Amino acid sequence: MVLIAVFNLWSCDNSSDIVEQEIVQQEETQPEETEQEAIEEEVIEEEKEETDKSFLLPNIDLSNWKVTLPIGSPDEVEPPEIIDYATDERLLPYMYNDSTDGTLVFYTLPSSSTANSSYSRTELREQMVPGSNSTNWTFAEGGRMKGTLAVPEITKDVNGDYHRTLVMQIHGRLTNEQRDLIGEDDNNAPPILKIYWQKGKIRVLTKMLKDLNFSDEEILHTNAWEDNEGYTFPAEIGTNKFTLEVIASDGRLEVLLNETDSVVFEDIHMEKWGIFENYFKAGNYLQSRDQGSYAKVKYYDLEVSH
Repeated sequence: MVLIAVFNLWSCDNSSDIVEQEIVQQEETQPEETEQEAIEEEVIEEEKEETDKSFLLPNIDLSNWKVTLPIGSPDEVEPPEIIDYATDERLLPYMYNDSTDGTLVFYTLPSSSTANSSYSRTELREQMVPGSNSTNWTFAEGGRMKGTLAVPEITKDVNGDYHRTLVMQIHGRLTNEQRDLIGEDDNNAPPILKIYWQKGKIRVLTKMLKDLNFSDEEILHTNAWEDNEGYTFPAEIGTNKFTLEVIASDGRLEVLLNETDSVVFEDIHMEKWGIFENYFKAGNYLQSRDQGSYAKVKYYDLEVSH
């Protein structure tokens, strides 16, 4: 009996030692698990930061723009709805963000067209008063538009030549009084400025009167005006990013490419144009009805001032 008691006592002591050793081992391994968790959390944070850095957005305020789409009658989206363009299913795939390079993409193809045109567009129209086309500006009041953009994708015709697209405009508009005076049923007037991406270069067209002796009433008619010979900047743009700036003032119009090359129109035709109201346009107005044709125009930034 004594031997048994001693043996049991030794067994209890030995079990106690084992339990103590297990506790010590657990205490020693616990910091290693915590350290590993910290490392994993740090890696996740670094990956999140990298993701945040790679997600870019265009520097464009759409508060004073509406967009026309190449679908519907055609469809238009005005402020304030246009502010939520990124989540508006009506605008996909025609107007959306490319977060890899921080651009606002305008995609178009031959489909629905607006009145007074046979081509389709995904194009912004300036609205000085959000939601209204009635308030516009004259050359005497002046206006400036500047944008950084690119034409990364555009199709070719059957001859292997690139299609062309309008990327910026200044469009004329009749006041209600002018419209009624000449008996028109809308306020449409010609575009005084059209800027094309054409065969990898930037081409500028403005308007000139067919007859300088036209009266102030006669020059209100669209058919009183025609395109001038235009100007093509010598620089090859291709699919690269470039900057365009348009400055309109009393009797004068200037277009700058990449802040260095400039063309100025300052003549009697520009003086006569002062009779019209105007608004800026920017985007992708594809000048093709060929089956399968399309174009993408990317805007990195766009700003307007008056």
